[in-house]
Amino acid sequence: MNWTDERVEKLKKLWSEGLSASQIAAQLGGVSRNAVIGKVHRLSLPGRAKAGGTAAAARAPKRNTSAPRAPNYASRIATRTVTRQQGATMLKEEIEIDLMEEVSYRPAANVVVPISRRLGLTELTERTCKWPVGDPLKDDFHFCGCDSPDSSPYCSYHARLAYQPVNERRRTAARAN
Repeated sequence: MNWTDERVEKLKKLWSEGLSASQIAAQLGGVSRNAVIGKVHRLSLPGRAKAGGTAAAARAPKRNTSAPRAPNYASRIATRTVTRQQGATMLKEEIEIDLMEEVSYRPAANVVVPISRRLGLTELTERTCKWPVGDPLKDDFHFCGCDSPDSSPYCSYHARLAYQPVNERRRTAARAN
């Protein structure tokens, strides 16, 4: 494929408008995306300008920025690159997305840490809490030993620590320390 002066000028114009190499290749015809990138590099063209808007962006629904936000949401706008097919060419375009993260506040319940009965392994029964306390290699290692419900190996306090999502467990452990 020969780069005629006319095609080079069209390449420069499209590049300055912010079109991607794939889009330019599709408009020029008979040339690959990599050929466009190579020619841009050889011509030492500056970085692409951001596109003023694409046809797809014009068709996309507009964000309603005047809508009130609930106070328990923190939002921010991010740009994501999406790929779509136009004929035999894959096109990449940047779209704005509104990221929302739910922020919930749950005050700590009146947490009462039970006083451990400090039982050893041989002192445990099926109705005592088997939550280990301390380092098993040290002399002061023991088990909680408080009363546990029939269906659990732990007292109600340690059952809440044992059976919860990881994030909540980390938060609870940080509060205990």
